[in-house]
Amino acid sequence: MKLSIVIPAYNEEDRIVRTLEQTVEYLSAQDYTSEVLVVSDGSKDGTVGVARNYSREGGPAIRVLEYFPNRGKGYAVQYGMLRARGERVLFMDADYAVPIEEITKALALLDKGCHIAIASRALPGAVVERTQNLPRAISAKIYNLVQRLILGIGYPDTQCGFKMFTREAARTLFSMQKLHSVIFDPEILWLARKKGYKVGQFPVKWTHVEDSRIVYDSLGKSLSVFQELFRIRKIHGSTRK
Repeated sequence: MKLSIVIPAYNEEDRIVRTLEQTVEYLSAQDYTSEVLVVSDGSKDGTVGVARNYSREGGPAIRVLEYFPNRGKGYAVQYGMLRARGERVLFMDADYAVPIEEITKALALLDKGCHIAIASRALPGAVVERTQNLPRAISAKIYNLVQRLILGIGYPDTQCGFKMFTREAARTLFSMQKLHSVIFDPEILWLARKKGYKVGQFPVKWTHVEDSRIVYDSLGKSLSVFQELFRIRKIHGSTRK
């Protein structure tokens, strides 16, 4: 199997159908085998039933994985990435902020020798059709600055939920992952640098989708993001290249 796509989902019954429709339609037209893994992160709505009832003749296999209780987006992505069977493994957000057609750019980077390809909303050529509100945009800039200072990660956008890995890189890095919050992205990229993996970036078309399942609506929740960043070096202190 050439490609696996992992979609973490928490209470996404109202959005997962469109994402599956677009993804399955695209994959059905390709000349390679693929699968889609929907990982329900302790959903309390009909996410699992909707995903299990969705199918298309001749399309990719759809696997629905479920566990309880809710453990965070990072855990859901890790859970799916370690169970994917494809030679290349992509995780994408359930809100379909990045259209599936952008996957061609990721595949091209891996074909050129990259182990990891990460989507970016900050590179030349990126198209942001609907932006985040001002407070979130400012927080993102501060976050990127702190991330660069703490971890030395220079990518202008580490949080876009559209990243592809070779199977070997995915198995290695996600087996080492210890954070289960949204900060798993910089953790994985920091580990990738420590392990010597080659990372490529590509610009994408991106649309901000309202009603995010991940909300930082208090100072305490916002500060927890930065506290997680500071933990990465400590919890992987013994990691060697």
